[in-house]
Amino acid sequence: MVQGNVIDKYKRYLLLERGLSKNTIESYMRDLNKLLVFIEDKQLLLRLIKTSDLEEFLAGLYDSSLTPRSISRVISTLKSFFHFLLLDQYREDNPTDLLESPKSNIKLPVVLAIEEIDQILSVIDVSTLEGTRNYAIIETLYSCGLRVSELTNLRFSDLYFDEGFIRVSGKGNKQRLVPISEIATQKISNWLDYRKQINVKKGNEDIVFISSRRGKALSRITVFHFIKQYAEEAGIKKEVSPHVFRHSFATHLLERGANIRVIQEMLGHEKITTTEIYTQIDRTFLRQEIIEHHPRNNQSIKKNITHDTNYD
Repeated sequence: MVQGNVIDKYKRYLLLERGLSKNTIESYMRDLNKLLVFIEDKQLLLRLIKTSDLEEFLAGLYDSSLTPRSISRVISTLKSFFHFLLLDQYREDNPTDLLESPKSNIKLPVVLAIEEIDQILSVIDVSTLEGTRNYAIIETLYSCGLRVSELTNLRFSDLYFDEGFIRVSGKGNKQRLVPISEIATQKISNWLDYRKQINVKKGNEDIVFISSRRGKALSRITVFHFIKQYAEEAGIKKEVSPHVFRHSFATHLLERGANIRVIQEMLGHEKITTTEIYTQIDRTFLRQEIIEHHPRNNQSIKKNITHDTNYD
């Protein structure tokens, strides 16, 4: 019972003091539940659990074929949880201090070339209500680097077209202002002409992108579905999702000389290390350009450089 009270207090701490979103908190709790099952199986006390116990717990995750990335996330959850137990004076020590996250190769996100984005947009039938809406959605995802949840939650009260900005509510309900292109502004305006024809359900009047049939805010799954469908129709072989347009937004800015701190601000990343993944993509792009265009690169050099994965 005491343990249950501690978990409830930790959830309130994540929500009220750290300001994390519901989805993020649920992710934390899923990871934490793995530890709670382990504690129950081993008949351990949360107040007395040691570093060696946590190492045994993590070893079990390795044995279950959990990926290094997933294990790193679990360790991050453990560190947060036991830090809270210290703050709450439930424990006098932190057994996670000596835990190390597994080393893993950085998996670079999928990025579309500008030509590929244009290919996807070209297959959309903009003579229809849904086509006009979907074109505006994709253009906005790419123009502003939005997460799909930020897009589906976008409201009329967030649009500042005269100033060239939109207001975005990101993770933990943190708000930021993001510039919006004239093209995206025009495509949204085109959609709004069609939107007037929809019977909007009560409570959704301020939502920009709504379902034509239900009159309610679009679900993230709906956006995933039509983007995947358009990518297939356009002949794009990459795995395309709404987040790919966010990755492409950041990568294209970096390729053209934008400051990484500015990109961090526009993406709403709390830590610069999250944004720095795009420097890896940029270096890969630059190396590929050299491979393709430098006159000294013959076929043998191309082969050697292509298989070199050290970006230092």
